[in-house]
Amino acid sequence: MGMNELASVYLITDRKAVLTGAFLGALKAALSGGIRLLQLREKDLPAMELLRLAREVRGLASEYNAKLLINDRADIAALSGADGVHLTSKSYAASRARELLGPGKLIGVSTHSLEEAREAEARGADFVTFGPVFHTPSKAEYGKPLGTGVLKEAAAALSIPVYALGGIQKGNLGEAVKTGARIAVISAIMGSPDTELAARELIDKALACRQTE
Repeated sequence: MGMNELASVYLITDRKAVLTGAFLGALKAALSGGIRLLQLREKDLPAMELLRLAREVRGLASEYNAKLLINDRADIAALSGADGVHLTSKSYAASRARELLGPGKLIGVSTHSLEEAREAEARGADFVTFGPVFHTPSKAEYGKPLGTGVLKEAAAALSIPVYALGGIQKGNLGEAVKTGARIAVISAIMGSPDTELAARELIDKALACRQTE
């Protein structure tokens, strides 16, 4: 998949971060705000519940012509009709996911170093997330923030899209985008009281920063 075919902002879900209203309502609002690449990342759900939710989210995403990936579950991705899977850094290789899902599906991989990012690309990933770039409690297990210097190296070294992840907010988004990376967020949208407005503002700022590179 070519560089320009993927969205500039990648939303990763966390239903527990939603401040007001229902999870699906918050997602619908984010999609209305312009989100076109979405990862369903509800790791605590049993398979049957995850599949049910994935099918509901697939329906919502389809309304907005958005791509839906399922976190680390190629089986749920296939059964729900999702557009692909997003693998963790501890999962099987992208090439194995491709065998399961076929050539038309999208495969992302979480990476936490330049070496991991290169390996993911070599094994057939369509894109990677890279981080944590900035400090964020949810990514503390991966150690100190990598910073924008290493992010810039990764964006330059890979021929596939690199999404900066970890602590991305409206205030520091520009620093990440200027490295050549795209951005992936969780709480910046999911934890906002207005997910539609948050999505629109992040997308608009990412576009503006990209145009001034």
